[in-house]
Amino acid sequence: ESIGKTRVFSSLLQQTLDKTNNNNYSLLTAQIRIQQIHRTLVTMPPLAKSNKYDLLVIGGGSGGLAAARRAGSYGARVAIIESSGRLGGTCVNVGCVPKKVMFNTASVAEALHDAREYGFDLGTDEKPKFDWNFLKQKRDAYIKRLNGIYVNNLAKDNIEYIEGKASFASENKLRVEYNGQVEEIEAEKILIATGGHPHIPHNIPGAELGIDSDKFFDIEVQPKKAIVVGTGYIGVELAGIFNGLGTDTTLLSRSGEILRTFDPIIKNTLLEETKREGVRLLTHAKVHSLRRESSNNPLVVEFSSAETGEKTTEEFDLLLWAIGRDPNTHDLNLGVTKVKTNPKGYIVVDEYQKTDSDNIYALGDVSGVAQLTPVAIAAGRRFSDRHYGPPQFKNSKLDYSNIPTVIFHGTCGTVGLTEPEAKAKYGEANVRTYTSTFVNMYNAMTSHKPKTAYKIVVTGSEEKVIGVHLLGRDSAEILQGFAVALKMGATKADFDSTVAIHPTAAEELVTMR
Repeated sequence: ESIGKTRVFSSLLQQTLDKTNNNNYSLLTAQIRIQQIHRTLVTMPPLAKSNKYDLLVIGGGSGGLAAARRAGSYGARVAIIESSGRLGGTCVNVGCVPKKVMFNTASVAEALHDAREYGFDLGTDEKPKFDWNFLKQKRDAYIKRLNGIYVNNLAKDNIEYIEGKASFASENKLRVEYNGQVEEIEAEKILIATGGHPHIPHNIPGAELGIDSDKFFDIEVQPKKAIVVGTGYIGVELAGIFNGLGTDTTLLSRSGEILRTFDPIIKNTLLEETKREGVRLLTHAKVHSLRRESSNNPLVVEFSSAETGEKTTEEFDLLLWAIGRDPNTHDLNLGVTKVKTNPKGYIVVDEYQKTDSDNIYALGDVSGVAQLTPVAIAAGRRFSDRHYGPPQFKNSKLDYSNIPTVIFHGTCGTVGLTEPEAKAKYGEANVRTYTSTFVNMYNAMTSHKPKTAYKIVVTGSEEKVIGVHLLGRDSAEILQGFAVALKMGATKADFDSTVAIHPTAAEELVTMR
């Protein structure tokens, strides 16, 4: 079968299965529809397929899809190659999208916990039961629908979708393995957007018995007791979700802090709130070994920490590694090109995503710069605007300053410089901060009183706002508008002259003095 026929069959079959799962089709209707699809494909001539393109994109994640579709909109002949069988990359399949579903679930659990304090009689003294597997099936079905939407969008945009494994044969040729076949295809430009994967340590006995953040979404049964290793944003979020859904959760930090790169008002306040919410946080911690006697036995973890002392042994249902990510470059055969990687394996690019090869580019997580989905999307669109768009885009590139980012659990957000970064850049005498710590009005009615903490960082006599840092309920939704303000060069006076919305937490940002 040609690549084109395979893509069409997969897309139509997926649509049929989705409609069957959603009860739009009966099993008989679905069977008839599949037979119709098969007859059509058997009798139709092979779809036109080129072996030379204007652009070949390796990787069907956020950045690759954005670049491919934008290039296609300008009339470029584009093909995108994805090896996993699922479009959408980390974000859609094992990242921000399913993680947000889990955060929403934990938020529902919090609302149920607070319901009685708002006057609701739940009718029983027992906690409402939570069915982890039920949620998993609904979440997986949602992700599957998104995968199908991406396939359909590529078809609508006349972009060839090749489900296969790509590696370089030369500077402008790729060797593609698909359906047991191998084919070489050529392009004027090749874009690497292969993303990354979670790092698993290789020097700890039994490390493979733990899971990574990708495998978090494969969990079928909620663990009663879990240990999360790593206190970057992934570790903090997943530990918070476990804890919010009732899992006895331990979080290991190799230092004495969490969220190392965030502003002190966020990381210091959230550290205390995380412990207060019930997560056991162990600092200056190290995992020494993992072992499990059989699949039915608990996982035995040997670790040390400042709180537990030397080499404590404890049983858990699972251990989750959240100790960083590595780029997906090892199978690309970059040695036949001029593309260079840094010591961590990330592809070295300039401000226009160009590598040391004249026709090879890279963007998104594989380049190691601001590993966020919206960044990859923006970089991908600018890449295609520059190469295939009208003349006004010939110098289009992404500005990596003032990129907002958020954590959903515990909820916080940051844009611009932290206070230490600002003082290092402008000098301590030229930096001023405004802060506010308070209890959100929602918690005025509850017995637990988590802190909300905001900080504005300004510089110069005009007090230009160069950083906004938020911790607390709804921070992720509040931040976007203030990121626009920073991008436009707003001053503290601009904030002060804005009429507040009352009663909201966000009004603190325009009333701080």
